[in-house]
Amino acid sequence: MEYREEADTLGTVQVPASALWGAQTERSRHNFTTGPLMPLPVIRALLQIKLAAATANRDLGEIQEEKAQLIIRATTDLLALSDDELQRDFPLHVYQTGSGTQTNMNVNEVIAHQTIKYDPTSGVLPNDDVNHGQSSNDTFPTAMAITARVAVRELEGAVQHLIDELAVKEAAYENVVKIGRTHLQDATPLTFGQEVSGWVSMLEHDWDFLKSLDDSLLELPIGGTAVGTGLNAAPGFDTAVATQLSKAYDQPFTAKSNKFFGLAAHSGINVVHGGLKTLASDLLKIANDVRFLASGPRAGYNELNIPANEPGSSIMPGKVNPTQAEALTMAATRVMGNDVTITVAASQGNFEMNVYKPVIIETFLESADLLTGTVTGFADKLIHGMTVNADRMAELVYNSLMTVTALSPYIGYHASAEIAQAAEREGTTLREAAVKSGQVTAEQFDQWVNPLAMTNRDRSTD
Repeated sequence: MEYREEADTLGTVQVPASALWGAQTERSRHNFTTGPLMPLPVIRALLQIKLAAATANRDLGEIQEEKAQLIIRATTDLLALSDDELQRDFPLHVYQTGSGTQTNMNVNEVIAHQTIKYDPTSGVLPNDDVNHGQSSNDTFPTAMAITARVAVRELEGAVQHLIDELAVKEAAYENVVKIGRTHLQDATPLTFGQEVSGWVSMLEHDWDFLKSLDDSLLELPIGGTAVGTGLNAAPGFDTAVATQLSKAYDQPFTAKSNKFFGLAAHSGINVVHGGLKTLASDLLKIANDVRFLASGPRAGYNELNIPANEPGSSIMPGKVNPTQAEALTMAATRVMGNDVTITVAASQGNFEMNVYKPVIIETFLESADLLTGTVTGFADKLIHGMTVNADRMAELVYNSLMTVTALSPYIGYHASAEIAQAAEREGTTLREAAVKSGQVTAEQFDQWVNPLAMTNRDRSTD
């Protein structure tokens, strides 16, 4: 491989001749080799910040028009690249300095070297020009807020899609009676539509929680520079950058924030990820309900039929597994673990700086991406094609002992319990045991024990 020499304040470094990065990126590339690469949404957000900064600094008379135009052109061209193309010049890992300084410099160096393609004598410098009026300490958390906001909005769309798919099933099966279960034991009947309505409401609440929290990601600490004082940033720079970022992402970002808070704490990301954890908890419950109700087909509950998306076993022919539910539940457990990581990392704001920034944003984006993808798959590849086994549901209701609850208002709790216990002990139906007890006639039993009426489906659940 051919190399060129690049210099920084520590001396000279050999950099691959074809690379757009410079000395600081090259040092980091060798000093930190563990873990995932910095997420590309963070890189793209930093590029957008540099684009906005160059425009603001030009308009404020902070850098020359020629240099500003070169930086704008370079960042615009880099942003137009595909992810695969862009990744080539951003090789740094998440586990680096806790401020994200090396990644910020990676972006600065790549932009500066990109300008040389347009003008070999451009003279654009990574620190003095591309990073003008900025610090890694304010650009990186600004990128964190931007990417977190975009990611959670995408997740909200996926959750709404799942809600819509479940609402279709709720309406389709509003009158299909099935047995209820509490404590994993038989309970009184409900309709499958009612059961699904509970899942829908859970997700609607989760969606509302996220919507009520996600505005906390709109505050950008840009303009705070090193410690929050704004040293070396021109007056009005922060507002100008935030205005352009708002247009670029179609989000109402604001620079009207406490910069000291923005550098030292990541409370917004922490609290929003708590909403992701809550969503994950509910998704885990829903996915488990679906896969258990679909268990069988002959040795399980067998109340639901789920799509056969792929063979379920390498040894058992014809087996179908609830793979979309399993993917969703695995993602949910990861998100729960990620919440611990973010909670601890967010607590490490020592004095003016939190130095766990890269792991906070990488973990947040992983959670959001995992949930967005698995929720969409669960909605499209399982819930959409899911049907009920109405005969099996009716069979379980017919054989249930808990429909005896409908007799309690007429013959009392104690007598009703004796009928249920007798039916269980003698292996008969509840109807047979009730009539045999002499407490209830066949006609009364048929009138009082009406599973559909027991569901109270005609009552409002609002």
